[in-house]
Amino acid sequence: MERFNIYYRRDGRYEGRISKGKRKNGKRRFQYFFGHSREEVQDKMTSARRQDSSESCCKTVEQIFSEWFQSIQHRVKESTAANYRMKAEKHVVPVFSDMKADAVTEMDVYGFIASRQKSGLSNRYISDILIMMKSVFKYASKIYHFLNPLDGITLPKMQKPEIELLDEKQQGKLQQYITENPNHSTLGVALSMSTGIRIGELCALQWEDIDFEKRILTVRKTMQRIQTPDSKAKTKLIIAEPKSESSKRKIPIPDCVVSILEKFKGKAKEYLVSGEERTVEPRTMQYRFASILKNVKLPSVHFHALRHMFASKCVKLGFDIKTLSEILGHSKVEITLNRYVHSSFEQKKQYMSRLAMSF
Repeated sequence: MERFNIYYRRDGRYEGRISKGKRKNGKRRFQYFFGHSREEVQDKMTSARRQDSSESCCKTVEQIFSEWFQSIQHRVKESTAANYRMKAEKHVVPVFSDMKADAVTEMDVYGFIASRQKSGLSNRYISDILIMMKSVFKYASKIYHFLNPLDGITLPKMQKPEIELLDEKQQGKLQQYITENPNHSTLGVALSMSTGIRIGELCALQWEDIDFEKRILTVRKTMQRIQTPDSKAKTKLIIAEPKSESSKRKIPIPDCVVSILEKFKGKAKEYLVSGEERTVEPRTMQYRFASILKNVKLPSVHFHALRHMFASKCVKLGFDIKTLSEILGHSKVEITLNRYVHSSFEQKKQYMSRLAMSF
């Protein structure tokens, strides 16, 4: 499918053109469109393209999503499919309602973005919805031959979220509490602090995933709760493969954790954070972590903060980023640098004091 280019002119207007075939001399023939904004020109070109098309799409956005979903659900993980369906039913379909798919314009999409921002959704979450919508409309434009209104859409600017972490003194208090209060919950916290393992991966860990002889922890599955709109229960707990191939990994177990693991070692099929063949789900683990922080009189932070603190500590100890990225299960080093490496103000002061400058 042809994509239209729109240019900004020196006279302050925008110009776009559509190829109308060739003249007798072989040169291309174009139809030109002008407007005071890119969106205005895009709308004019979209209307012209629809008039010229011998086919039109009479299906609604909801019907198009259903078709697209049927075509991809067997190729994605169950959790991914559930996530797509939830986003569509909760955000996309209610806004676009019964609108015909080929009637959606860029202005409609930007209006959708504004409405979602007004409702309190983060730009990151809105971007996730738009990425899904791009796939839906790419499918539709290929099947029904109309211009994809999301082709030229700019995703909202995403700000790096501020993650609340414990400082070194607070981390020390937490480690002391874990040592003095050994149980399956504190074992889980200790593992996350010392390996950076995700909460879903932690809850899915069984003793067969721990090699005491080689001192290796193998991550091969993760646990999460997903929505199930077609059943009586609204959600269900699933254990599946990790989110990506890079998330499947082997992590050397630090000496400081081996002794704790040995105290609780159970049967192969028993889960580490429960001590039984029935597991504890991530939400429950988060509640238990919150209770531990309250007992130690520490600030309330999310369980995921343990992963951030682990990464920052590794950088401070001199880990090379490639090694750290593989331990964390990231597909790219950039993810490790951009999301998980935090430096304290004291660390910044130490670095700045090394500058051998005089004035």
